[in-house]
Parts: sequence; C-alpha cells; structure tokens
Amino acid sequence: MTEQQNTNTATSQAINLILENGLDGLAGAIAVLVDQAMLIERSNHIGAGPYERRADRDGHANGFKPKTLQTRVGKIEVSVPQVRGSSEPFYPSAFERGQRSEVALKIAVAEMYLQGVSTRRVTKVMSQLCGFDVTSTEVSRATASLDEMFEAWRTRPINGEISHVLADAKYEKVRVGGEVRSCALLVAIGIRKKDGKRTVLGCSVSLSEAEVHWREFFTSLKARGLGLPRMITSDAHEGLKAALAACFPGVPWQRCQFHIQQNAQAYVPKTEMKAEVAASIRRVFDAQDRPEAENRIAELVRAHEKRAPKLVAWAEENLPEGLAVLALPEPLRKRLRTSNACENLNMQIRVCGLFPNEASLLRLATAIVMEQSDEWETGKAYLKKELL
Repeated sequence: MTEQQNTNTATSQAINLILENGLDGLAGAIAVLVDQAMLIERSNHIGAGPYERRADRDGHANGFKPKTLQTRVGKIEVSVPQVRGSSEPFYPSAFERGQRSEVALKIAVAEMYLQGVSTRRVTKVMSQLCGFDVTSTEVSRATASLDEMFEAWRTRPINGEISHVLADAKYEKVRVGGEVRSCALLVAIGIRKKDGKRTVLGCSVSLSEAEVHWREFFTSLKARGLGLPRMITSDAHEGLKAALAACFPGVPWQRCQFHIQQNAQAYVPKTEMKAEVAASIRRVFDAQDRPEAENRIAELVRAHEKRAPKLVAWAEENLPEGLAVLALPEPLRKRLRTSNACENLNMQIRVCGLFPNEASLLRLATAIVMEQSDEWETGKAYLKKELL
C-alpha cells in the first residue's frame, strides 16, 4: 500500500469509530490518526517509505513502542515508531507537540488543588485532567520531569546574530505566602539575521522591582550570547528604559505605536475628539521619514494646544519615542513598529486565572513559548533576510 492509501485507510477507520461509538469513539479515532501521522513522519525522517529500497535512506524502521497518552478525551494508546541507524535521533513531533504545555498546565491545576484553592468544578475534573495521582509526591515527580528540560532551554546559548528584539511584560496573579500578588512575566523575541525567522530568546518571572527584573533579564540574555541588536521594540514598561540604557547603550528603542495610541486616549478631554486625535497620531506614524513625522507632530500640537493642553504636552514628550522605526527600510517597519508579536504570544499563557506559585507560572510560560519558538524556527521567515 502507498502512503496515501495508508492515510486514507486511517482516516476511514477514525470516521467509522466515531460513527459506530459516537463521542465514546473519539479517543480511538485520535489514536488511529496520531499513529498514522507518526508513520508519515518516520518515513520523511529516514527518506523512504515502508518496504522501499533506497540507497540514500537515513536509517531503518525498527518496530514500535507502545505509549499511553493522557488527553482531554481520556487515555489513548499509541504506537510510537522506532528508528535505528539514523544520523539524527527520531522522535515524532506529531506526538511531542503540545505535550509539554499540557503537562505544565495539569501540574499548575494539581498544585492549586493541593493548596486548597480549587473549586468544586476543578475537583470534579481532576481525575480526568491529570495523568497522575494528585499527591504532593506525584506532583513533585511530574514537575521534576519538566523543570530540568525547561531550565536547560532558558539558559541555552543564543547562537547567531539577532537583528531585532521585541520585548513585552504581562502580569499574572500568583499565590505567595497565603496572599495573591501580581507577578511579572517578561518575554523577549529575536529576529535572526541569517534567515529572518523569529525565535523566543527567553522568559523570566519575578516579584522584584520592575527595573531590577528587566535589568537582570537583559543581562542574562547578553550572558547567553545576545549582542547589540539593531533595534529593540517594546511598550514603555516601568523601569524598562533605565534597564535598556544600562544593558544596551546606544541601541535604538522603538516604543510600541499601538500602545502609544492607547495611552494617548487618556489625555483626550472630549469623546468626540478621540477619532480625530487617533487619526492625527496615525498620520505621524505613517510619515516616510523622521523630519516629516516631526513636522506632523508640530501640526498636531498647533491643532490641539488650546482645546487639549494636557494632550499636547504628552504628545510632544511621548510621540517621538515611536519614531525610531523610521530609520529602517520601509518593508521592515510594519512588523517592528509594535510589540504585537509578543502580545500575541503572551495571550496564549492566559489559561490559568491564579497560579499557585512563581515556579508554576514560569513552568507553564516556558512550555508555551518553547513550543511556539520551535514552530517559528522551523517555519517561514518573519522578515526578508536580505533586508536585515
């Protein structure tokens, strides 16, 4: 049978399981499809299909290893394909992808349960959600299996030149000493000069002062090999500018234009003026070069200095911080004028309303950004490398 025929057969089996058993057949259907996906990936890895003779193949199929997965639809039994004699180790990404973040989320829920902060609804689903007994010993065992890998990833060398950096912070609620406190999560994304692809440089969690945390985070990135990027884009987080001045002297800072627009609305005295002011600021940011943008800021000041003096004072001080991107080639500006890439990444972490401790937040955040970084580094370029 050809690979396409095998795929069609697996799809038919999955559909029949659901038709015959309804939702009770969903776990079996998923197992069939996962098994087929792993077979396809093994064929791609060794460069040859089942029973295919090729001189340039990289290794040989070596049977299967049974494995049980805990999923949201229950336990599924899969057969993980094995490979021997290959130049690179084989482990199916179809099986691995998403598992780290799901396990990290399960551990966070289990920790909350053990600390007595779970609700009746959480208690009801614990046996289905977690693939381990919810005891302190089992939770510790589960965390140990992840934390070593995550720490190695967070401290890995940054190889190759990073052209641009995008950084962002968000705050999550964490239980500390019986109290609920806000904990800062910092994330930095780098654009690789060699291929224009994104990579997550790192993440950090701390209850410390804003400037101290940012400075420690940037220092750790430099110690791992991050040189002086061409530009750093972020929002105006507290302490960030001082940390940038200390860690990256001379590197231009691009303040996120999207957040500048949002911040400006707080200084608009009348609701009917908001759209007009937003259009004026967009016109500033759409300028072709810095002199033109500065002229448009002057026009904004003249137009609103009598009706909105607080807005004018704010604009003269803050709008220039959003103009650094105008020094870049125009094709690069759209994706480097805001920190939206970091914002979108951070949105994926909002899956747990209250974290039981700082370690739990860092564990889940690392799992999610690590998986996203894998996809970016093996996917399409974010920026054209010839422009970097």
